[in-house]
Amino acid sequence: MALKTRDFDPARYLTTEEAQEEYLLATCEDGSPAEIAHALGVVARARGISDLSRKTGLTRQALYKALSGEGNPELATIAKVARALGFRLTIVRAEDKHQNAA
Repeated sequence: MALKTRDFDPARYLTTEEAQEEYLLATCEDGSPAEIAHALGVVARARGISDLSRKTGLTRQALYKALSGEGNPELATIAKVARALGFRLTIVRAEDKHQNAA
């Protein structure tokens, strides 16, 4: 009998706001724009896409497409989703890795 497996879905394990925040912070540290959009999508699925759709005014289909990690969502869409999830976008100075090694 073959072993049945299913794809790993991090949304199933992000059950607290703290876990969701840490997931997003970790992704934003080193992630590409596509990875960051995907991470927002994971958190959105953990909380419920329908609720997010109501809060943002975007359709569920538009949210799935924008947050799939394969699209190229506008910054305004990312900011709107982050705000609806209770987060805000900020820009901080990147640390010089060579300076920290000394």
